[in-house]
Amino acid sequence: MIIECINCNKKFDVDPELIPVKGRSIQCGSCNHKWFYKKEGQETTSEINDVTLVDEIKREIKITKDVADEKKTIEKIVENKIEFKQNNEEKPLKKSNILNKIISYLIVAIISFVALIIVLDTFKTPLNNIFPNLELLLFNLYETFEDIGLFVKDLIK
Repeated sequence: MIIECINCNKKFDVDPELIPVKGRSIQCGSCNHKWFYKKEGQETTSEINDVTLVDEIKREIKITKDVADEKKTIEKIVENKIEFKQNNEEKPLKKSNILNKIISYLIVAIISFVALIIVLDTFKTPLNNIFPNLELLLFNLYETFEDIGLFVKDLIK
């Protein structure tokens, strides 16, 4: 009689007299899987001994605990995100923040203006053909900056 392992599908030639009418437990010689086999039909159920049953129950309990722990962790993460979102809602800007922004924009404007003057001074000869009085305007601008610098020095003294 040929019996096939239900786990690894390996086939074995077994003497039919070794298997009673009620059936018996069989173990695969290849993968060591155990199952119950009846002569009339194919195998019906896997054999579950006490050790295997206890091991399976322990695994299920561990999996259940792991799932519960993961669920608690996810709940904590969600709570933390909600709390973080509530704490970081848009708040009205303070006066110091507004003042800092104004000063920042003013500094950027001054730097941009100085950069424009440097570019105009660098290319004043070619630009003088397009804007005839550009050299006079730049000279007046430089004189104004010198006057402002002298004024600030007098204030400091």
